[in-house]
Amino acid sequence: MSQITSLYVHKVLSHASEGVETEDLLLHLGLAPDGTVNPKLMVPADTFYDFFATLAGRDPDGVTLPLRIGATMRSDDYGAFGLAWKSAPTLRGSFHRSERYGHVLGSAETYSLQESKDGWYFNLEKAGDGRLGMLLSNEASMSAVDVICNEVSVADFKPLAVLFKHSPRGDVAVFEAHFGCPVHFESGRDALLLSAESIDAPNKLGDETIAKFFDTHLEKELAAIKNNDGLEQHVRRAVAQCLSEGVPTLSLIASQLGMGSRTLQRRLSDGGHSFQSVVDMARRDLAKRLLRETGYSLAEVAFLTGFSEQSAFTRAFKRWAGQTPRSYKLGASQR
Repeated sequence: MSQITSLYVHKVLSHASEGVETEDLLLHLGLAPDGTVNPKLMVPADTFYDFFATLAGRDPDGVTLPLRIGATMRSDDYGAFGLAWKSAPTLRGSFHRSERYGHVLGSAETYSLQESKDGWYFNLEKAGDGRLGMLLSNEASMSAVDVICNEVSVADFKPLAVLFKHSPRGDVAVFEAHFGCPVHFESGRDALLLSAESIDAPNKLGDETIAKFFDTHLEKELAAIKNNDGLEQHVRRAVAQCLSEGVPTLSLIASQLGMGSRTLQRRLSDGGHSFQSVVDMARRDLAKRLLRETGYSLAEVAFLTGFSEQSAFTRAFKRWAGQTPRSYKLGASQR
């Protein structure tokens, strides 16, 4: 399952228009409303996209919300990845670090630098089914790349063009005023088109020695992510198999996976998870599958997902899915 750093969640929320209700959306993602921002804490990409679309729908200026969010990003927001970005000698070096280390910010986004007769494309490929929230996220990502290029480069950075795969959600002139260049929708790619001069201009704080230091750090982070890539899924499956007997403990799941409790907790944390968040995801996924694919009653589904009372299950499911289990089951039967 593709994931996205919870950093983006907090950035999106912080730029909603005044008066827009957001607390329920944060709780739905399993994040505390007063929680600190931890870029290593991940949320499922599809859940993030649905959250983004819901918020944009509530915001009176939802068309520009992604652009406003991207425009406030700074390289320091991205932790070691951001420090590697701005310490690279040139933007070309920054882009190459995005290609290599972008997955430390989540597995949903992949960047690549590609030469063409028109210039250099800095491409974004995002995992997902093209739902509205994903398109909003693409706009925010392109806006963020644009602004942090301006932040770190000694040149007056400006793309030759910005391109999106999707259709425009509003007046194209609004997007062109934001980026200061032509913006092309339905273009077949999500990318910034750049000149060779702009990507080879020096970065203000470019330092090869410092950049290599952060490269070493990011290589370790990337290796840890790859080592833990399947762990969350293993834990989810192990939890799901135990739920009919109640919610399993950390020590029980760790024992089943052949490791100590502290080791499991640490490895989950390295991958941006907590044991409780994985248990929550396992219960949510099992509940949705049972409601979709079986004829079990709501009381039976509640029992099979580790709830002693149907009312507690209903409250949890509304947090997970934004609707009651009865409504979800009815909607699934009509598809």
